[in-house]
Amino acid sequence: MRVALQASDLDHERIDGTRVYLRELLRRFGSLSPETDFLLYHRSRFNPALAPPTFPNYVERLLSFPLAWMQTRFAWAMYRERPDKLFLPIQAAPLFLPQGLEVTATIHDLAFKKYPKTFPREDLFKLNFLLNRVVSRADKLIAVSEATKRDLLDFFPHLPPERIHVIHHGFDGAFFGTKLSPEDLKRELWEHRLEAGSYILYVGALQPRKNLIRLIRAFEGVKREFPGLKCVLAGEDAWLSGGIREAREKSPSREDILLTGRVSFETLRALYQGARAFVFPSLYEGFGLPILEAFASGTPTLVARNSSLAEVAGEGALFCEAEDERDIEEKLGLLLRDETLRASLRERASRELGRFSWEKTAEETLRCILG
Repeated sequence: MRVALQASDLDHERIDGTRVYLRELLRRFGSLSPETDFLLYHRSRFNPALAPPTFPNYVERLLSFPLAWMQTRFAWAMYRERPDKLFLPIQAAPLFLPQGLEVTATIHDLAFKKYPKTFPREDLFKLNFLLNRVVSRADKLIAVSEATKRDLLDFFPHLPPERIHVIHHGFDGAFFGTKLSPEDLKRELWEHRLEAGSYILYVGALQPRKNLIRLIRAFEGVKREFPGLKCVLAGEDAWLSGGIREAREKSPSREDILLTGRVSFETLRALYQGARAFVFPSLYEGFGLPILEAFASGTPTLVARNSSLAEVAGEGALFCEAEDERDIEEKLGLLLRDETLRASLRERASRELGRFSWEKTAEETLRCILG
């Protein structure tokens, strides 16, 4: 059995949840099915932080091509090499593929359909085209949450529900759950002039859907009660991030709002463990991987009540209304001051983690691809 994987996302410099997802699957596929040959197609050089491990049954296919790589060079390779199955870990598919090639594709979210104004206008046609193509071509669709499955059925009412398999993401419990010593934590945080317990944390890309302008304004209100508090936005600029930076510059609390840019996984672990609270006020998520990382880090968490977020967080987080700035502020203040609530959330979050693991994700995904 030869399974082709479109792995070019692992070449990118910016690390996001979809790329971590593929990295974690490839850390496990090789050992889960040693009798299967996995052909990993990409177009340049793997990002060292995302590069897959070496397995005897992994065959790297580096196919350089300057234009429309997936639609041209990658698609041609499918015709030339004729794998038995194809796994597309992103919600896009070539326009042309060999007949009879069984395709499994992952749908991460339908954010651009739910919140089109949070995306560059010039990207919307491409995103819709690629989604329509993958939905029509894939034999099996993996939705990363029940919420994403519902969205798919809402926007594609003629799509047979049995074609959609819900498989949750996992989390790296061994990494994020390993507590740093007080000395190591202090050293990591000091690189950003931070001290443990002195800041709230957001992790993810800087883009409009993440609702960070409302978070900044809520933070300004909370600082009246907690004047020494800082707000750390840990993530790289994505599309339309200018408004977030402008809100930060205009904020009376701008000196206490830190934009870290890209950070290493080691620094990210320290940021989680040192935070007074983790805040994820997103307008919409297909899954919400940082929630599990915060849970594993033992950090009390505030999450917006929408899309997949309640499904993922379960009883382990305090919830707020994403579009109600005042509610975000009030719930954040409660989370910061109520020690009984904080202890209860830590305990409940620990229990919720038992529902998720990358091992489970990889096993279920591989079963879907090969079945």
